[in-house]
Amino acid sequence: LIKIKEWVDKNDPGALIIPFSGVFENKLVEEYEDLELRKKFLEDNHTTSALDKIIVQGYKALQLEYFFTAGPDEVKAWTIQKGTKAPQAAGRIHTDFEKGFIMAEVMKYIDFKEEGSEAACKAAGKYRQQGRNYVVEDGDIIFFKFNAGAGLQAKKK
Repeated sequence: LIKIKEWVDKNDPGALIIPFSGVFENKLVEEYEDLELRKKFLEDNHTTSALDKIIVQGYKALQLEYFFTAGPDEVKAWTIQKGTKAPQAAGRIHTDFEKGFIMAEVMKYIDFKEEGSEAACKAAGKYRQQGRNYVVEDGDIIFFKFNAGAGLQAKKK
């Protein structure tokens, strides 16, 4: 670790170094699938998992963020570069979404959590329609509206 720290200090001063054990992290996942049991194991052993910190810091270092889409049966997180505009974010789901982009209906995760539902966010004025120039923000929950025929028409040309 000392040599790694020296290299980081020289090449990327102030960068965070996160030591971890792959064997330990794997044991946590395999032997403690139940999150409550995993939490108890960590507390009893006065230790923590490094995975959350690795993921959060990795996203920051790589200038990544995520947005959510949700349907009746599934919630999905999509990774994008910081500064991505709504049409390009839609394109992460399917290229036809980007080609036929009309608008994005957006609510913030924190607002959704606070209000409790999409309907409550709408009632509180926290559900917005955004156009092509909207820069997606970390944690946005987005419903994309698009012209389904736009991708097909573009292919015919």
